[in-house]
This record gives sequence, C-alpha cells and structure tokens, in this order.
Amino acid sequence: MEEVQLPVLLHGADPPGARADGPGREGGLLSPTRHSAYKDRQCFGRAPVKKLINDPQRVVREMLEGLCDLHPGLALLQAEDVVVRAELPPAAERPVAVLSGGGAGHEPAHAGYVGPGLLAGAIAGDVFTSPSVDAVLAGIRAASGPAGAILVVKNYTGDRLNFGLAAELARAEGIPVELVVVADDVALHATVPPERRRGIAGTVLIHKLAGAAAAAGQGLEAIAALARAAAAELGSMGVALDACTVPAAGRPGFALGPAEIELGLGIHGEQGVERAALAPADQLVERMLEVILTDRGFRPGERVALLVNGLGGTPPMELAIVARRAIAVLREGGLAVERAWAGEFLTALEMPGISLSVLRLDDSRLALLDAPAEAPAWPGPGRIAPARRIVAAEPAPAVAKPAATGPLTPALGQALQRVAAALEAAEGRLTELDSRAGDGDLGLSMRRAAAALRALPEAGALVDPPTALAAMADAVRRAIGGSSGPFYATALMRAARSLPPLPQARDWAVAFEEAVAAIGALGGARPGDRTMLDALAPAANAFARSLEAGEGLPKAIQAAAQAAEAGVAATADMLPRLGRASYLGARAVGVPDAGAAAAAIWLRALAGPGEP
Repeated sequence: MEEVQLPVLLHGADPPGARADGPGREGGLLSPTRHSAYKDRQCFGRAPVKKLINDPQRVVREMLEGLCDLHPGLALLQAEDVVVRAELPPAAERPVAVLSGGGAGHEPAHAGYVGPGLLAGAIAGDVFTSPSVDAVLAGIRAASGPAGAILVVKNYTGDRLNFGLAAELARAEGIPVELVVVADDVALHATVPPERRRGIAGTVLIHKLAGAAAAAGQGLEAIAALARAAAAELGSMGVALDACTVPAAGRPGFALGPAEIELGLGIHGEQGVERAALAPADQLVERMLEVILTDRGFRPGERVALLVNGLGGTPPMELAIVARRAIAVLREGGLAVERAWAGEFLTALEMPGISLSVLRLDDSRLALLDAPAEAPAWPGPGRIAPARRIVAAEPAPAVAKPAATGPLTPALGQALQRVAAALEAAEGRLTELDSRAGDGDLGLSMRRAAAALRALPEAGALVDPPTALAAMADAVRRAIGGSSGPFYATALMRAARSLPPLPQARDWAVAFEEAVAAIGALGGARPGDRTMLDALAPAANAFARSLEAGEGLPKAIQAAAQAAEAGVAATADMLPRLGRASYLGARAVGVPDAGAAAAAIWLRALAGPGEP
C-alpha cells in the first residue's frame, strides 16, 4: 500500500462527552486527535462485503480491459497495467506527454482522464498500491517522444519513489522527464509541513491544466512550472461517512458509529485526522472550506475553481446538496467561482463521503481549464451562472371567489376533521403495511394529507360539496408525493365536477362511481390487481346498492365502509399486478395492500364506528 507521509494515521473516536468544537479544534481549524478507543472498534469481526469481481488478484487488469472495451480512444499495454491514448502521433511528432497514475481503487482516476487535452497515459497499481517502476517506465516509453514527459504524482512515498526512479531511468534512456508532486490535502496542516501533505482529488485539476498546456505545444519546463505553481495554490479536504473495502481484504478498513464521521481523510481507506459527530451537510461544507480557505490564504475578490468530488459511495443528490452550499460559502466570502464541477473524479472504492478542492485562478489557468479535452471521465468546461436562476411559476387561472359559507359547511367541516384524525392515528399501521410491500412512505403521506385537510378554511373552501371536493383535490395534490397524491386529486376533481351544489343521495353515488372510475383510468388498475380500487370499487357498489334499497345516506356510508374493509382483507391473498408490490410478486401475498387500507380508514371515519 502506498505509504502516507503522516506520523500517525489510526485515530479513534473522541472520548465520551467530547464536543465537535472542543479537543481537536484549534482556532477553528482541524488538528489531529488520537484516542486509544480505536483498538476496541476495529473491524475484524464485521461480515465480509460483497463485490462484483472474479479474482481479487485480477481486479485491476479486468477493470482496465473493460474500460478500454468501452472507450475506443484508449489502448492497454500488453504486459503492464498501463492505458495510453490509442491514436498517439508518431513518437517524433508527439508533444510533451502528461502521465499520471497510482493505485487502483480511485476510478475513474487515473485511466479515465486519458485522452486529447488531458493525459497521454495512466499507470495503475494494485488497489491502493503504487505501480511498479517497470510499469511507470513502460508508460513513459509508450506515450512520450523527444519532447519528454510530465509525471503528475500524488504525494505518497510509494508513488514518489516508483515514479521518481522511473523518471531517472527514462532520463538515462534520453527521454526528458519532469516530476510534478501534488500535496493538496490541507487537513494535515497541523501535522506535517506543506510539502509532506497527501495528494488527493485536486490532482485532477492539475491533470487538466498540464494536459491543456501540452496540447497547446508548450515545452516541458514551462508545463512543469505552471503545474507546480497551480498545485501550490490548490487546497483539498475530505470527509467520510463510512469505510471502504479493499477487494483482497473483504472487510471495511475501520468502523464508524451511526452518528460518526471521519474528517480529513485521504483516499486509501484510512482514517482521517479527526473522528467527529455527524452534522448537516451545510455545516460540514462550511467547516471544510474554512480550513481550505484559511490554509491557502484566499482573499475576497480572487477567482477560484471548485471541485466537489464523491469518494465512490455518495449519490448525485448529496453531491448537488454539497455543491450548492460550497458555491454559496465561496461567494459569501467574496470569491468569484468561475468554474465548478460535482461528481466522482477520484474515489476510494465505494466509500461514502466527499472531498472539496479549491484552486486559485488567473486568466491563464482559466484558459487551460476551458481548453478542449476528451476523456471518459472529464465532465466538460464546468461553467456556472454568476447566481442561481430562479424563474417564477406561471400563476393559476383566476377563479371567482365562492360565497363564504353554505348550509352544508358545518357538516363538511366535521367530516373533514374526522377523516384527518383517522389518517393521523393510522400513520404507524400504514407505514408498516407499506414497508412490507412498498417503499414505506404511505403513512407519512396520509399524515400530510390530514394536515392539508385540517388547514382548509370553512369560509370559502367548504361552501358546498363541489367546492369542498375541489379544494380537497388541490390540497391533497400539493401535500402528497408519490402516487397517492395524483390518484386522490384526480378522484376528487372528477367527483366535484359531477356534483350539484346541493346534491341528493343518488348524486353522491354517481360522484363516488366517477371517482373510482377516474382512479382506474389514471393508473390502469382494475379490481383484483391489489390496489386501492380493491377497497374503493366494492365500497362504491355497496353505497349505490344501499341507496337503491332506500336505506339513506348514513346506512349507505356504513355499507361502503364495511365493503371497503372486506376488500382490504381480500387483498392479502391477491397477487399484485400493479405498483411497487408487483415487483415482489408472490412475496407480497399475506400482507394487505396499504393503499386499500388507507381508503378503508377514511371511509370508516366518514361512517362512524358502525356494526362490529
């Protein structure tokens, strides 16, 4: 494994009672914390982690083979784990070759940056292990010509030794070579001098600058000088939410509690310089940028580029949340964010977490970042707007304001309150049912619907049944996400259009049938498919039959509620054919449908306790 130039890497948890702003914080910056508790929390007893691999000894070669299969602009050396551009010009005509590399496990780095305007080649070692001297030398020979080669190296002892010796051997063969070492990890500011810090994700920006300069025909010494100057004005820092698993080890490298994070970690699965309490994303971003900006001496009015890097297990949703706050913090500090990227650029296998990199810009660097480049992992120019663009929504069509109240307003208000109370009381049951055959959000959705119904004002919204149903449709549509919101809103709107202001009993039956038909038409379901229709359809039929028998509205609603409850019970034996439960097939049998149960709950609330 690449040796990191850091006296102690294994740091444990803060002692009980330690605060995030207590030990380990000096002047607002991170400092190393070490506690003996770590030895009691190692991961040797944790279950092996599943990986989609064949032979742990061949993961790097097979990964590079797949990459080259997918990207015809790449070629793989026969005898070494080295990727080069497939269409390199003849050696005598080649510009300076920019090469980089290191241990595998950082994908898409480094081979993902091989292409015009970026790297001429990338050398891969075993997972988190520096490539051999022979592999680096083979890469230099394959990609460079008389103009020479730049080796962009992250500041780890193994990389510096192997790339450095390969450079000496290449020079002995007559190939001019310059070494550019990137040491951008500012988390180590209180541990080691700047020249001994680790190189992490900001290295990708140095790839781009050097590659663009080489493509423009600049000479070896000029490219090395501009790359070194940029590396000196680059700061990065990372945070991990959990460990990663090296394929050959099969188990995570360390253990974190459910509310713990590692701040200031490297890219090889090691711990950071401080174990801290999990905090909201905005707070973590602010803390990391405080360290970066202070250490690198950024001042208001300067121009910067921002790289938000996922460590391998962080979804795009979270990267966008982080980027949003990072851009805002930089701007609040008076910095002009000229370019910004968010994605996976240099990872640590499947580690959940991120790193932030900030590079000071001038016109020359900005031009190099904007220069054309084609490589599998390069995302493009990274241009962003000077400020977030917010566009006002088109207003809804104006509608005539209804009368304040009507003769049915009190009854409608009482019915709404009963329904809302019943849905709130059933949240836990609906969540449990939905979790067993769906995504578990129905209980929360129905609670939101209840809150929206309670908030409807009697004056105006409940003047008459059609107006009330339309207001309920609008409230539910806004309050409920997922499929329930559109289904209920559509049903309520259809029922509202079919009702007169003072409906008779038969009008209610027609409205109920119209609502059920609207749900079926919208979702394509039929009774027997194990959906809410298996409660609503028999309820509508029972309601109509009761009215036809002359039993009156109260009895009809009781009949509807009883039929709905019977329909819910029947869904437990149905094979689901629509919705998320259909993905489970026979595994969903035995559990009543949650959507049908919700419908029966509000029908029972309308009917009252009824008969046992």
